[in-house]
Amino acid sequence: MIRACALSDLDDGKPFGVEIDDEPVVLVRQGDEVHALRDECSHATLSLSEGEVTRKGIECWLHGSCFDLRTGAPSSLPATEPVDVFGVEIRDGDVYVDVTATTN
Repeated sequence: MIRACALSDLDDGKPFGVEIDDEPVVLVRQGDEVHALRDECSHATLSLSEGEVTRKGIECWLHGSCFDLRTGAPSSLPATEPVDVFGVEIRDGDVYVDVTATTN
């Protein structure tokens, strides 16, 4: 686990892009929970952190593909492939992400 940021750096429901060990990561806070996904749309090489968080997940700003925050699965076209999801821990007010263990 590598420290990504302070929990207080994250606004609820707003994507936050960071780089961890050369890996682009988007963090999304939902209350006391933080999700971490690869900050790259699987349909086009675009940063998901520039998109919006909706009821369906995080939405790519260019073509509108949405990805589930827990699984990385696409919930709308044109994306058909999931994005990687990373493990997250919150310790002493800081957010830690494990970019070596992915799902998908």
